[in-house]
Amino acid sequence: MLKKNIIANYASQIYVTLIGILLLPMYIKYMGSEAYGLVGFFAMLQAWFGVLDLGLTPTIGRETARYQAGALSALAFRQLYRSLTIIFITVAVVGGATLFSFSNLVATRWLTIENLPVNDVIVSVQIMAVSVALRWMCGLYRGVVTGSERLVWLSGFNATIATFRFVGVFVSMWCFGFTPLVFFIHQLGIALLEIIGLASKTQQLLPSKSSLQQKIGWSFKPVKSVLKFSLTIAFTASVWVFVTQTDKLVLSGILSLENYGYFTLAVLVSNGIMVIGSPISSAIMPRMARLYAENKHDEMINIYRQSTQLVSIIAGSAAITLVVTAKPLLIAWTGDEYLAEQAAPILRLYAAGNAFLVIAAFAYYLQYASGNLRYHLIGNAGLVVLLIPSVILAATYFGGIGAGYVWLTMNALFLLIWVAYVHHKLQPGLHFNWLFGDAVRIMLPASLVGVSSLLFQVDLIGRFENFAFVVIVGMLVISVALLSSNVARAKLIFKFRNNN
Repeated sequence: MLKKNIIANYASQIYVTLIGILLLPMYIKYMGSEAYGLVGFFAMLQAWFGVLDLGLTPTIGRETARYQAGALSALAFRQLYRSLTIIFITVAVVGGATLFSFSNLVATRWLTIENLPVNDVIVSVQIMAVSVALRWMCGLYRGVVTGSERLVWLSGFNATIATFRFVGVFVSMWCFGFTPLVFFIHQLGIALLEIIGLASKTQQLLPSKSSLQQKIGWSFKPVKSVLKFSLTIAFTASVWVFVTQTDKLVLSGILSLENYGYFTLAVLVSNGIMVIGSPISSAIMPRMARLYAENKHDEMINIYRQSTQLVSIIAGSAAITLVVTAKPLLIAWTGDEYLAEQAAPILRLYAAGNAFLVIAAFAYYLQYASGNLRYHLIGNAGLVVLLIPSVILAATYFGGIGAGYVWLTMNALFLLIWVAYVHHKLQPGLHFNWLFGDAVRIMLPASLVGVSSLLFQVDLIGRFENFAFVVIVGMLVISVALLSSNVARAKLIFKFRNNN
């Protein structure tokens, strides 16, 4: 089941990521760079809205996994779900209404608008407020579906919604105009469709009321038992938003919407690395939580290490390829050499930083499984104290490039220093074998192959030649990464022998 979940997650995430990225040049072409800057601002708002999550989404996911493992009764689970539903609805209404009320100030005082009609931007921000609240509400239902390990269904649903969101919007804009207002009205409709679909699936997964020995009630007492875990995640999730979104918030008020669009484009492409790694985390987190509840410690660590190698192969290879081929990739993708010149340096820095981040995230998965996030809390608190002032200062004086250098440096230090400490405290003797045996041994040879490709002076003319160069480098990098992994190498040898 775990293998199917990972495969389904990857198929869905690859499709969702590719469809969003491949269509991005069309957004810029038909809507303009300034309008796309507004789309990037919308994406940032969704991330900042996550601060209001209060750790409830991962909490309901973990408690669902515990219910599936028999560690939580059906009644207790339904009581917890009802309590969290009330909290989710309340926060969604209050948060969305607050953002809606500040739409005029955001459009006229914060954003630097050059050509777009101010009234259209104000209405667009108001629609963003409602859409963000609806999409955030989906977190409750995704937590239940993920915790139930119904990831094959969720992957298909995500792919369908992404098609409506990214492809369907061109139908709406073709009919009513390629304007930001039409774009955001379409996104609101898809947000409504998404929440209805997820809520319906969640109802199917919940234990039926007829099977319960007593009424569910309307008490918030069930939340108290998971409050410590939830608040710890709430803090770290808030820190995560500050860590990953402060540069975007600062730059949205400094740069023009057009230049902010270029910055957003570079960061979006680099975030593909995190997207590639997320299917594995979504699959292993509930599984590790279940194994921990069943006292199967060795099996849990085995999944932990094998998953690290898988992420190092796939996400690591993607990061190396992006760093090496940033400019050719952007030229092949957009056909705009000026855009590529502006975005490539930022893309390289964020891609390298995300390579460190996707590996460092594994220490969180280990703590999540045990339900003790103390070290995650301390580490992220220290990170935010260092990162936030550095990002604000660097972004203010050096723009996107400055923010990129800070991002790369801080993530590298976090992996090399703090993750080592966490492993030492939770699993003595694991860190060296994990870091060098499951990550460095795979990514270092792949990096050397990627960098060596730059030694060949190749004149790339046209989008096809640039694309071919990216593909060749990417294939070389991932091939070396596969052969450098003992787990992948053993499976390849096994399949080869069986086929002969």
